[in-house]
Order: sequence, then C-alpha cells, then structure tokens
Amino acid sequence: MEKETKRELPEAFVEKMEKLLGSDAEAFFKSYDAERKFGLRVNPLKQKSGEMPEEGEPLGDYLKGLAKVPWAEEGFYYEADMRPGRHPFHEAGAYYIQEPSAMSVAEALSPKPGEQILDLCAAPGGKSTHLAGKMGGHGLLVCNEIHPARAKILSQNIERLGVKNAVVTNMDPFRLAPAFPEFFDGIVVDAPCSGEGMFRKDENARNEWSPDHVKQCAGLQDGILDCAAAMLKDGGRIAYSTCTFSPEENEQSIARFLERHPEFSVVQPELVKYFSGGHPEWADGDEELKKTVRIWPHLADGEGHFLALLVKGERSWDAVESTVNADEKKNSKKGGRKNGRAKEDAALTEAVAAFRTFEKENLKDTEHLENGKKFLMFGENLYLVPEVMPDLKGLKVLRPGLHLGSAKKDRFEPSHALALALKKSDVRQSVEVGSEDLALRYLRGETLRAEDFENREIPVKGWVLVTTGGMSLGFAKAAGGMLKNHYPKGLRIQGG
Repeated sequence: MEKETKRELPEAFVEKMEKLLGSDAEAFFKSYDAERKFGLRVNPLKQKSGEMPEEGEPLGDYLKGLAKVPWAEEGFYYEADMRPGRHPFHEAGAYYIQEPSAMSVAEALSPKPGEQILDLCAAPGGKSTHLAGKMGGHGLLVCNEIHPARAKILSQNIERLGVKNAVVTNMDPFRLAPAFPEFFDGIVVDAPCSGEGMFRKDENARNEWSPDHVKQCAGLQDGILDCAAAMLKDGGRIAYSTCTFSPEENEQSIARFLERHPEFSVVQPELVKYFSGGHPEWADGDEELKKTVRIWPHLADGEGHFLALLVKGERSWDAVESTVNADEKKNSKKGGRKNGRAKEDAALTEAVAAFRTFEKENLKDTEHLENGKKFLMFGENLYLVPEVMPDLKGLKVLRPGLHLGSAKKDRFEPSHALALALKKSDVRQSVEVGSEDLALRYLRGETLRAEDFENREIPVKGWVLVTTGGMSLGFAKAAGGMLKNHYPKGLRIQGG
C-alpha cells in the first residue's frame, strides 16, 4: 500500500521528503493510507455566555460524544457520516467546519477583545471566524482576500457566524499596507503555498505541485510577510502559517524574513507541546527556528501544517516604503470619518432614525451591538463599523462592518446579517423552529403558521427572530396568523 501511495505522489516530492525525513519517511508516507481527520469548531459568538455548550442544550447534545481537538479550545473531531454541514445548526453559524491542524493558527496568535487584528489572506474564513470568536465582538478585525470570488465566500462566512466587528476587504497586500501603517496588534498570514500538506485530501494540490511552484510560492510569501511587518505595531505579533512541508516556504521563509527584519524575533507558542519543533538545519541553522512549529500527519491527528509566531520589537516602515506613495500614505492615516461629518450626511441621518424606530419596536438592550462602533452608509445600506477603522476611501470593501439593513420609504428593512448577529435575549419576539423538519422548512423559504408549532402560538405582528436550538437563524415577519419568511432567497436550500 505504501508503494502504491508513493506512485500517486509527485516523484520529486517523494525524493525530497525521503531526503528530509530519513528513517521517519516510511511512517510519513504510510499516513497517506490512513483516513484523514475531520474537524469543526464551535462558534462562541452564538452561545449565551460565550462558553462551550453543555449536554442538555441542543448544540451540546448534537456534539455529545465527539472527541476534542487538544490544541483548540472550541475544536471537535467528527466522523464523515455525521455531515454537520447539512444540519440547520451550520446555517445558524453554530460552528465552522475546519481542518483540525488549521485551528492552531488563531490559537497561537491568541487575539484579545479590543485589539486590532488583521487576517491578511483570509478566505474562506476559517481563521477569521476563529479570531472573531476569541475577540468576542470587541475591537476591529480586518479580513482581507485578494481574489474577488474567494473574498465573497469569506464575507458570507463572516455573516453566517454572526461576526459584528469585522471589515472584509478585497485587496492586494501591497495596496492594503499603505492604509494601515503600524496599525495592527496582531496579524495572521496564512500564506499562499504549494499545498503539500493537503495532498492526502486534495488531488488538485498533488497535480499542481512542482519544484518551480514551491519557489514561486516562497517568493510570494516574502512580499506578503514584508507587508504584514509594515502594518504591525511595536510589540505586535504575526502568526505565519502554511499547509506545506517545503523548508523553502517554512523555516527558510522565516530565516529570510528575520534577515530582512532584525527587529523581529520568534516566540514559541505553548501549543508546540502537541506537535514538533522546526528544523534550523533545513534553513540557515539559526537556533531561533527551533521555536517554529511543524504539524506532521504521521505524528498528529491533522493534516500537514507549519506555524511561526513572530514578535516585533522596533518601529519599521521600511519594508514596503518604496511601494507607497507619500500622499496616499498621508491620506490613509488613522482617523476615519468624524461623527460631526456623519451627522451632516442627510442619508445617514435618515437611515439611523429609521433604524432607531425599528430598534425601539423590535429590539431590547442592544448596547453590545453599538459599543465601540459608529454608523456608516455604504451605498444604500446602513452599517455599524468599529470606531478605530480608518477611512475606507481607496479600499475595495465588500463588508465594512455589521450590516444593519436599509431605510425604505416608510420603514427600516433589517438585514440577514443583523439577524445572525442577534441573540434571542436581544429581541422582543422570537420563535424556535427546533433543529429538524420545521427548521428545514424555514431554510427552504416556506411560510410558517401557528399550527406548525407545538403550542400553536406565534407572534401576531412585527419582526420575529427565528431560532434553532436557541441560536438565531434569520428573520420572519408576523402578520395574519402567519410568519412570512425573510430567509435570503440566495441562501435557501433546495429539496428535502
């Protein structure tokens, strides 16, 4: 079986790994014959207290018996036949399906509520939503992705998990960097790589691999890391990760970075106890590289991964200075739109007034939504944006914050994003559809009636938050003994 597996892998890759691993190569290649591990990560933003659900609660019962991912506080392993992506809890943002090794990155960066955090290569959103959960809705999270289609998926996942403090941008890192000079407390760089760690689960990664591709990725990673360094505050940290085994993209990438940026040092994250250290001998021999982390599929229950935690000790904007136009840099300094100017904007004033009316009629205490944020009109839509967010001018933005909705002629139309960001305790009216047939009917876009519920009671009038397992799923509007479905048409599931 081992020989068969080797024949399915690129020949140059096999020779490279045999040379690197020596006597451990046999166990490494045997891991390709083993079943890969599946993981999901619970979203604390959807839990009442932000803590893990317990047995007796719907989500806790659903996860009962699943093994924990030891290095990720909210992570669980699941069997393939469980299919959590098809459960209504998935659409409610109760969890994110994520490869277990990938959960290590946000754990290593360990963002705190109130910090300013950037996920520089963020799609599809696994690490961004993990960071958001740890931030608890406080501070600023900028989630950036260079590819437009992937950025759209990223934005959808940010919405689904009810993230309130995230801005989603679609920028080249070199163009993003001038807008945020020495701005962030922490940055995740999940760098584009040759994907060797994904060979076990991704045939395309195997087919696209070549030694030249490894070299191309390494060069790209150098530039992205330089951009990250320029956007980081003194004392800030970068979590650099790849899903590849190549030293050129891992230890050597960090060695090159440290040579260009002597103000940085490597810090060994605590979770290294679950994995293996880096190999200085595969780079320039610098013993600092032992503090990097390698996740091997034959030694851990996850796919291949590399992680380095870098801390900045001095001020530096030299890394990308040559790419920055001085006037652009001046115009993009921190400050954002001032409240006085915002109040002068008639459209904004009108939209905020409409939202206040909606809020008074349909919501309870939502101070947690607005705390540390400001209102912003983006097109015809009203958003809440973290106050520390710089001016968005010049940036390609898909989601500038929490989408509240839009002001119509005689009403405020709340957004699906707002529904997903609310808890049952935030609203005046809610209905629980359970986690099976009725929830699926709602997700298909059906109108619900009183007779569909056990107690045969539903609100008479107004906006209603639909919940599954106590977690928000979307809005409906009560009228005439029915709940008119407001689940977005583009998200509705088809069939049974």
